[in-house]
Amino acid sequence: MNTHPRRSAAGLLAVALVLTGCGREANKAPEQAKDVTTGKIAGEVTVWAIGEEGKALDAFADDFERANPGMKVTVTPMGWDVAHDKITSAIAGGATPDVTMIGSTWAGELSKTGALDPTPANLFDQAAFFPGAWQTVNVNGTAYGVPWYVETRVLYYRKDVAEKAGVKAPATWAEFTAFVKAIKDKGGADKGFNQGYRAGSWQELLPLIWQAGGDIVKDGAYTFDTPEAVTALKHYASLFEQKLAPNDLPVGAFPQTFIKGEVGAFYSGPWMAGVLGTDGGEGFKDKFDVAVYPKGPVTGTSFVGGADMVVFKKAENRDAAWKFLQWLTDPKVQATWYTQVKALPSVRSAWQEEALTADPQLTVFGEQLKDAKTPPPFPTWEQVARVMETELEKLALGRSTAEKTAKAIQAQADTIGTGL
Repeated sequence: MNTHPRRSAAGLLAVALVLTGCGREANKAPEQAKDVTTGKIAGEVTVWAIGEEGKALDAFADDFERANPGMKVTVTPMGWDVAHDKITSAIAGGATPDVTMIGSTWAGELSKTGALDPTPANLFDQAAFFPGAWQTVNVNGTAYGVPWYVETRVLYYRKDVAEKAGVKAPATWAEFTAFVKAIKDKGGADKGFNQGYRAGSWQELLPLIWQAGGDIVKDGAYTFDTPEAVTALKHYASLFEQKLAPNDLPVGAFPQTFIKGEVGAFYSGPWMAGVLGTDGGEGFKDKFDVAVYPKGPVTGTSFVGGADMVVFKKAENRDAAWKFLQWLTDPKVQATWYTQVKALPSVRSAWQEEALTADPQLTVFGEQLKDAKTPPPFPTWEQVARVMETELEKLALGRSTAEKTAKAIQAQADTIGTGL
């Protein structure tokens, strides 16, 4: 499942790159890899790419070709709706591409097949990436690929509505509840806060569990029935119980409800700024702002998603594959890529480039990325996420309690297992 709501209702990411070239040894161990920062490497790089990033990558890779004479990159875009199945089918059929871009929750599932090449430790510095982003490629202590771009969730709110209500962006859970009450009762946002309770809702719950001091995995097993998880579920349910978040909005009503001022705030990722700027029309970008997550009992941790790039063991031109990935994660290249498609850099130093520092709202996402986590890279995560969505909808509709929801998720997660 991909982790970008803008791309699928369930939540988000994957792309495949095919590299053909010099006929280098396909299964060479990572520690034997040549340092591709030096020496001439030639060959063709053919890319299967997904979504808007896929459409833009072909032209963008021209700069890589100019910097590396003798190398050719050809990109074929594909949709998010077919990417995952296309990749897994290629693995099953023994006809994999050489490199693939994957969703931030796919590493565990794909690495279990044995088809992925571990990341050469001498080519990439783990410390250069946001910790939460590196988590997405780390499977039981072994990294597969590298984070390419990231996204995280922050609080979007109508500045004009908040000003009318006499409140500022909340810093804590308690302030958050008071904030939503104010924008609804005094600010005119009669539908209050837009909190997801259908597909993708698991991405709203996980930050709350982390903020309460809990986690969803301990000693290699899922843990959804902890006191911290119940605390998070109660906070989540409280907005529906107090009529501060609607549980009857028609599918597709949002974000027009925010643009109209009926909804005053919501949590989402960086792509939503572009959506609001376009759908809201001229001047609407000045009516909303963003803020980091309100701090829970313990932390203000958010969710991190994005896209990773991995290399298959059967890559015929393995050195070229890793060199291309090195180029894609160069700080200046990442900053330039942001200007093309607004995909946020996974490399921390890229956030010091002028392309990113010039946008005040963007700095909020950079700050939130310092405290953001990802689900465990378990092969079964997608199944567990669907379970969570089913149970969260029951909770939002008043058909269950926080305690029952926690137990129901745990029971099904135990049955599914981690897949490792």
